[in-house]
This record gives sequence, structure tokens and C-alpha cells, in this order.
Amino acid sequence: MNSTPEPPARPDPAQPHGHAHPPPHAHTHGHGPAAPVSRRLRTIIAAVLIPFAVAVAVGLVALWPGGVPGHAPSGVGMDRQMEKAQVVRVEQVKCSDVNAGGGQPPGAAPEQGTPGAPGGDGAGDEVCEKATVRVTTGDDKGREFTEIVQPDSTRRLSQGQGVVVAYAPNAPRELQYSVNDVERDVPITLLAGLFALAVVAVGRLRGLLALVSLVVSFAVLTLFILPAILQGEHPLLVAVVGSSAIMLAALYLCHGLTARTSVAVLGTLISLLLIGLLGSVFIDWAKLTGNTSDETGLIHGLYPGIELSGLLLAGVIIGSLGVLDDVTVTQTSAVWELRQADPTMSARRLYQAGIRIGRDHIASVVNTLVLAYAGAALPLLLLFSIARSGVSTVALSEVVAEEIVRTLVGSIGLVASVPVTTGLAALVVSADRFTPGTGAPAAGTAGAEAPSAGASAPGPRRAESRGGRGRRRKP
Repeated sequence: MNSTPEPPARPDPAQPHGHAHPPPHAHTHGHGPAAPVSRRLRTIIAAVLIPFAVAVAVGLVALWPGGVPGHAPSGVGMDRQMEKAQVVRVEQVKCSDVNAGGGQPPGAAPEQGTPGAPGGDGAGDEVCEKATVRVTTGDDKGREFTEIVQPDSTRRLSQGQGVVVAYAPNAPRELQYSVNDVERDVPITLLAGLFALAVVAVGRLRGLLALVSLVVSFAVLTLFILPAILQGEHPLLVAVVGSSAIMLAALYLCHGLTARTSVAVLGTLISLLLIGLLGSVFIDWAKLTGNTSDETGLIHGLYPGIELSGLLLAGVIIGSLGVLDDVTVTQTSAVWELRQADPTMSARRLYQAGIRIGRDHIASVVNTLVLAYAGAALPLLLLFSIARSGVSTVALSEVVAEEIVRTLVGSIGLVASVPVTTGLAALVVSADRFTPGTGAPAAGTAGAEAPSAGASAPGPRRAESRGGRGRRRKP
């Protein structure tokens, strides 16, 4: 009895023909760290970013101020010697007994017949607070003075309260000290602690790195940007160098030294350049001087060499940086995740899908920026809402036009960052055609698509094999 060889097992139709297992990297859909890119792409990105980082470092060294320049004390506002003190006693007294007129704005002469005016009918009815304050720091530690709080004052003092007092050495001895503010060490420190705790509790290591980047940002702002501007360097140049340093430190600290982060850095840089260009054009075109508040007036008086219009532009750039980081990182991550979810997506499809995500982001971020500026300028808006001038006159006044230009320029930069960053990210992930270190085709490229086409491409080989098995099975 002749025995015929057993036919080979028929392949499982559920399994793809031509290969047993797909490449282990071809279908990764994880949402963890971004997949590494090829050495060629890393080289291209480094060729762009390394010169930029070197230029930022050179700018920091060349413009480093070495401290805040000195000046003659003006005795105005915060430019005074400040000490800490404590309220030891508060008494209720008649305003007429301490020569204090209530109910009048500071500097206004009281009118006859009003409370607090000489000979006024209600002068004796007004009740003031007489606070005894003891200085707790400085050369005059332990010295006490009297502070009169009028009835219409918005700040009230209580026994045991910590206060900040201003010292005027050239004034008469009984008028040398005055209460300037109250101490807020405990509530502010507690709030900062709660903020740090919430960031670390939710973000964990990433949250801790975000706090570190926040410290670096404040260090660059206080040790470089502000002193360099006071030294007379051009505010725009200082803001560009300082903002670039903050951007590099914040993004790479929080998101790692990856191609994804590098694309976000490039998108942020391009958007910052656009904001700087638009801001420079429209601040000059609208003839905005930047001198619209008591603070800027004081700065101009102490440091006449500072260009206030440049200071305004520097504020626009620095203020837009934080929101720009959020937009560029989100858009880059969205494109990377889309690519990992579907490695066959082309650059065009990736861009279209990323833009759809970005449109939702634009609506919320622009609204956030506008409301942030409106909230900061709320007292100013209230003042102009009761003005007798027309709406156009108020809106085109310098103090309001400054906020309008600041808001619109920053918003245009934010809107532009979405297509710019999405396009860069789509080009980068689509151009990545080789896996690092192996030279094998990456997922989603022409070479990587061969396994998925294996069901049809090896057709002749399967037919030959099937035909051979058929002949062996004939009787």
C-alpha cells in the first residue's frame, strides 16, 4: 500500500499570507511618549534649533546686566524705604479732634457745610480711627507713630495687624512714617503652596518639572529682562532673547528633549516673530507712547533712556508666550497621536485633521486671552463706561487703544500658531521614513505598507504553492 505524503496544513485564512508576524513596531497605538524619529530627521531639526539656542545663549551673555542700576530716590510710590510694623492699638475718635476731615477725596479742599470742613455742620459727627503703629524692622525698630484712618478710607486697621510702612527721612519726625500697605505673607504663601500641591498631585513628575520651569521663567524675568531694560538696552531685543530662553527652558523641561517638543519650539518661535513684527508696526502706526499710567511715568522720570513704546511691545511678546506654548504643544501632540493611530495618513490628511482640532482650540484660547486683558483692565473699563465721551472717542484714546493693540496682536499670533505648528508637525512625522538605528521602513511609509499588501502581492507564490499541493492530492 503506497503511502502518500501528508499535505501541508492549510494556512489559516485569518492570518495574512506571506509573513507570519507583522513588524513589532508597525502598529503601535500607545498614547505614551512619542515614538522616536529617524536620525535623518533629528539631524535636520538639530541643524535648525542648535544655532537658534546658541544665538539665545550669546544674547544672554552679551546683554546680561549684572544688577539693577542705581538712581537717586524719588520718594514716590514704591520708590521709598519700606519697613514692617504692627498695629498695637486702635481708638475711635472724632475727626475734628485730630484735624481730619472725612468724606473728601485726597487733595480736595473741603467745602463749607460738609462733614469735616471747618465750620461744617457735621464736622463733629464724623468718627475716625486713631491707630498706634510700632515699627518692627530697620534702624527705628520699636518706634511708635500715629496713623489716622478717615471714615471714607477703603483700608481699615485692626489691633495686632501687620502692616508695611513707608519712611520719609526728610519729613518732620512725627510725619516720617506712614502706613503704605498691609502684610499678606501668610495668605499668599498658603495660596502658592496649594497651587504647587495641586500641580504636583495631578501632574506628578510632569507637574514638578512645570514648577521648575516656572522658577526658571521668573529667574530670567527678574535677573535678566528687567535689569537689562533698566540698564538702557532696547526692550524689544531684551524681550526676544529673554522670551526665547524661557521658551526653550519651559518646553524642554516639561516635555522632554524630543522631536515633538522641537516642533513645538519652532512653531512658538515663528509665532513670536509674527507677534513682534505686527506689534512693532501697529504700535508705531497708532503712535502709542506706552506712557499711560503712573508707573510708566515714574519709570520714565527715573530712567529717561528707556524707550516706553519698546517696553510696551516687550510686554506684548512676554504676555503672549505662555498661551503660545499651550497652543503649539497641544497641536504638535495631536498630530503625533493621529499619526500613531493611523500610520498610513499622509501629510495633507494629518494637517486637515489637526486643523479641525485646532479650530476648537482657537475659539477658547482667543477668548481666554481677551478676557485676561479685560480682567486686568477692569477698573479702567469701568472708568470709561461712565465717561461722557462717545464710545469711539474712548476706544481710540491711548490708554484704551494700547490694550486693544496688545490684545489683537497677541490673538493674531495665537491664531497663526495653529496652522503653522500643525503644518510643521505634519511635515515632520510624514517625512520620517526610516526607523532609528535599523534602516528599516517605518510605519505608514511605502516600505512599511508592504506587509499590509501581502495578501495580494504574493498571489503568484500562493497559487504556485496551492497548485503543488493540489497535484499531490490527486489520486
